[in-house]
Amino acid sequence: MAATGQLTRRVEGFVAALSPLLEDLARDAGLGADNVRRDVLVDASGMVAGLVAADGVVTDSELLAMIACFGELDDPRVAAATPIEQRRQMLLESGTSRLKAPSPLFSLLRDADLRDGGHRAKTYYEHAMAVAHATVSLDGYTGRLELSTVEEYRSMLLRLLPPEASPVTSQPTRPGPGAERPTLGTLENLHTPEKTLDELFAELDELIGLKPVKRELRRVADLITVERLRRERDLPVAPQSRHLVFTGNPGTGKTTVARLVAQIYRALGVVERGHLVETDRAALVAGFIGQTAARVTEVVDAASDGVLLIDEAYALVRGDDRDFGREAVDTLVKLMEDRRERLVVIVAGYPAEMDDFIHSNPGLRSRFPRVIHFPDYSTDELLDIFEMLAAKHHYELTEDGRVQVKAHFDAVERSLGFGNGRLARNLFEEACAEQASRVVHLDDVSRDDLVKLTGADIPEYRGDEYDDDPLAP
Repeated sequence: MAATGQLTRRVEGFVAALSPLLEDLARDAGLGADNVRRDVLVDASGMVAGLVAADGVVTDSELLAMIACFGELDDPRVAAATPIEQRRQMLLESGTSRLKAPSPLFSLLRDADLRDGGHRAKTYYEHAMAVAHATVSLDGYTGRLELSTVEEYRSMLLRLLPPEASPVTSQPTRPGPGAERPTLGTLENLHTPEKTLDELFAELDELIGLKPVKRELRRVADLITVERLRRERDLPVAPQSRHLVFTGNPGTGKTTVARLVAQIYRALGVVERGHLVETDRAALVAGFIGQTAARVTEVVDAASDGVLLIDEAYALVRGDDRDFGREAVDTLVKLMEDRRERLVVIVAGYPAEMDDFIHSNPGLRSRFPRVIHFPDYSTDELLDIFEMLAAKHHYELTEDGRVQVKAHFDAVERSLGFGNGRLARNLFEEACAEQASRVVHLDDVSRDDLVKLTGADIPEYRGDEYDDDPLAP
């Protein structure tokens, strides 16, 4: 409970520090300030959600801490949520994408600082990092993925601070006696060793399924390698675009592969840093003239020397002539040309919609010649994913449980919006809930009772769990 209290205090500090700054900006612009506190709270909630999902494991203690924190602060999105609903709706599906680009709130404060030399964005940075540190302490263990995510988030904010506002990095604190994990102070000096090309492809090969994706990425790497060899021998090299289109249903591993592509491109010398910045329409398109180009530029600034992943990119061109999505595309095309030696862009989404998107702008057609399709997982591959999740969380699937899992996956129609990996994760979570309801009524609970997932724990496919229109607004 101490960690929950600390998170609540840090979030309260975030809201208390930033609300007056935004209220002043609203008054200066002649706007009402009634919803400022809620807007700041929503910003904090998104930050916490992204960090909780950083390691791909969301514990009930983390979820309950979020509910306690944001429920107390009147955030209606989480106040009444159950742990299962929270996992599905807020955390694992969106992952850490919220932290890959600056929030609209941070961008607003930074723009104001650039106009008048203020230090509002620095205030945001300092309180955001306090919230981040409290968040990754919630589950009692701060792993390398969580530390790395906080470091990437910190670095992104620092890069975007106006130069005179950039804080001096403080000295890291030392772990206390008997400490078994890195303290938060080690974040400042955390550097993940760069992996070799062979190590990265070995990591890619370990992913379940995706054979055509793996084959195509090896072709891309081979082409880049041969181009380098030709240059070393003073042979001509035909210009090749490094930008990629990823197509496929949700949950097929597009984001995971994009992270590996960023590092593979770094290992091949295509980009210098090899980090991945994830974004979407909401982060790129503003509602007023002149703001969209600035937003796109900020996101590209954060992605420079790495890879920018735009999810559901076709949403940028779905509006009418009054929509600013096309301005975002035009700005992106220009920046891709201006920074062609420093930026790789991957656009992702459903196949037909992505084809329409690429053909919506002549500049896109010439810059995205290579399409990599992510096929749906087979039943056996979904079973492998289910069992991988089970092993990760110290569960074991019995033989009758395995039969029931396969029957469930076989019954789901493979159509547009098929959930793939998310389907496997959702079924695993449902199985854990069913198992808990069964075990809690046993008189003498053994270790096997707590570990085994049986056929009785696997719900049958009802035919309505996955019927939501994936393209609905």
